[in-house]
Amino acid sequence: MKDKQKHTTTHEENLARLARIEGQVRGIKRMVEEGEYCIDIITQVQATQSALAAVGRKILEKHLDMCVAGALESKSKPDMDQKIRELMKVMKRMCK
Repeated sequence: MKDKQKHTTTHEENLARLARIEGQVRGIKRMVEEGEYCIDIITQVQATQSALAAVGRKILEKHLDMCVAGALESKSKPDMDQKIRELMKVMKRMCK
């Protein structure tokens, strides 16, 4: 049950972060609509990208803690191979 609680808490935290990011995006849209100074808009875009990347890292961490660890504990070679392929794919995208 401890793992389920951690899983739920992580989702709740990520949903709260995503709600804040959604607000940031609406703020950027408003800034563009109102013709705010370009550098101020770029600063907000960069802050939003950073916040979104942080959510991605948190979700990846949860995936490692729960999904990948579960595959390793199951000792199922196909499951472990699949999780490794998934991780390699996402790591390649994150490093671009």
